[in-house]
Amino acid sequence: MRTRLLPLLVVLMAGTLLALGFPLAVSLAAAQQQRVVVDRIDDSARFAALAQFVVDSEGSGDNGAGDRRETLQLELARYQELYGIRVGIFYRDDNAMARAPGWWQLPETGEGRRAFEEALAGRRSHDPAQVWPWQRGGKLLVASPVVLDGDVVAVVVTESPTDRMRASTLRGWLFIIGGLAAAMLVAFGAALRLTSWVLKPVRTLDAAAHGIATGRMNSRVAAGGGPPELRRLARSFNEMADNVEEVLEQQRAFVADASHQLRNPLAALLLRIELLALELPEGNAEIASVRTEGKRLTQVLDDLLDLALAEHASAEISLTDIGELTGERVAAWRPLAEEKGVRLTEDGRTAVTGWADPIALSSALDAVIDNALKFTPEGEEVRVSVTAEARSVLVTVADRGPGLTEEELARVGDRFWRSNRHQNVKGSGLGLSISRALLAAGGGTLSYETNPPHGLRVTVTVPRTGPHAS
Repeated sequence: MRTRLLPLLVVLMAGTLLALGFPLAVSLAAAQQQRVVVDRIDDSARFAALAQFVVDSEGSGDNGAGDRRETLQLELARYQELYGIRVGIFYRDDNAMARAPGWWQLPETGEGRRAFEEALAGRRSHDPAQVWPWQRGGKLLVASPVVLDGDVVAVVVTESPTDRMRASTLRGWLFIIGGLAAAMLVAFGAALRLTSWVLKPVRTLDAAAHGIATGRMNSRVAAGGGPPELRRLARSFNEMADNVEEVLEQQRAFVADASHQLRNPLAALLLRIELLALELPEGNAEIASVRTEGKRLTQVLDDLLDLALAEHASAEISLTDIGELTGERVAAWRPLAEEKGVRLTEDGRTAVTGWADPIALSSALDAVIDNALKFTPEGEEVRVSVTAEARSVLVTVADRGPGLTEEELARVGDRFWRSNRHQNVKGSGLGLSISRALLAAGGGTLSYETNPPHGLRVTVTVPRTGPHAS
């Protein structure tokens, strides 16, 4: 869940920071350019005032008009030399009153011409288009009218290079990017802490639920952190687990007590049947049938008691040589297999360790091998193999019996369930249930699948890591 929640939070935070940073960067660039434009307007106003004296003296025939024009030209030249800004004062017919450098001309078209015409109309030129840091060689052109007696007699035009402005804007952007990166790191750290705080009880709850699902009914959640809603959920889960454990304990106690209490009356009933058989002719069919059913009922009661004990008992888990233990069980069942004319073979790893209860694993293997021998016809093979994976050891028992259908595979291992096609085979239908309970107590599992072209493959899985490993 954290791998899904954390990227979502990061994307949301990144989107929020970008939504704040992008307008800030645009505003910074606009502010830098506006500051330059305002400075050029101020400079143009000063030059316009000087130009008014020149135009006024020329109009009045003053002999000092030439000196004033020369002074204006020197002022523009010093300004251009000092700041690198082209500046010129042009009459309405585009002729220059003064300009620096001396070769500079008004553009015939484009934004410069439009600004000049707006100034001739008595308006300050509109703000030039925004210049961005990546636009090399850009120019800012500002035009201001020279007004004398209410008439526009000339226009002051400045053309500023944008290198310094673009560099200043870029530095501001880098500062913004650095601030956003720092804010993103802080937000990412906060998101990590937040997701850990929120999901810690969820992980604990998941581990406890998995523990109960695998048979560790004492798994509980320590509701010590996280949001109040999750702490309430943890307490509710613990109450539910307590109730489930109590109900299961009552069920196991009932099954064990009932099985134990029924054995004595059943034993007495079978004894009376034997005494009654002494009074009847030998080989009486009814007595034989009653004996068979009595023995079957005794086996069912014994299996029920074993199942109740298996579900209740705690496993004595230890590091076990699974290959060696499997070999011992195969050797123990081989005489019965030979008696039935079935080949019982073993292959795979002969020495591989796993964590299991040796007694419980032996009982489970006995039940699985016994089940395979029951359904394998004479002349066929039951193959037992041991394989090792990264985190588990697999003991596979594959037979060549009739096998099970897909529907039957979904039910195999259920208590008292037996296939309708195999009702004539001896058994109570509890053997695989007992094996599953024995394995679950030690963290093992039991799985079933078809064994092509026909037969059943049962896999006993034992963990290779102990209960102390993370």
